[in-house]
Amino acid sequence: MQLPSDSSGWLDLYESVLAEENAITFDRFSYDDAWNLGSAMASTASAAALPVAIAIHFGEQKVFHRALSGAAATNDDWLIRKFRAVAKHNCSSFATACKQWSGDSDYFVEGGYDRAFIALAGGAVPLRVRGSLIGAVGVSGLAGEDDHRFVIDALTAFRG
Repeated sequence: MQLPSDSSGWLDLYESVLAEENAITFDRFSYDDAWNLGSAMASTASAAALPVAIAIHFGEQKVFHRALSGAAATNDDWLIRKFRAVAKHNCSSFATACKQWSGDSDYFVEGGYDRAFIALAGGAVPLRVRGSLIGAVGVSGLAGEDDHRFVIDALTAFRG
């Protein structure tokens, strides 16, 4: 993915990311679906030897987690912080980052957020049933935009 070099490019990317993730919704999504999606993601990552951690949460409940060879506990920390961005803003952690990078303000100062609590990095995508946020799907271990793309591709393939 080609990342923008100016604020208007980040705003365009933000709008594109939002449109893509908002198009991914399910009529239902069960615990078994979480297991099947997470397992498919782990198989894809394993086949490509990606050093990632993968997680799916329903709200604050962890319903799937898998760390592959090369992943570290730090990746789990990143996932939690990315999931907080999804819950706080009802969009992907990458969309939130793009929106922030499109302006001149400091997200953490203006919002009163602690960098140890929330992450502006790609990799956590909303999980929606009939348009309502029920949780998030996340990956950590690659560059943020690559984490985001991996999750979007997995959700799109799973939705069929």
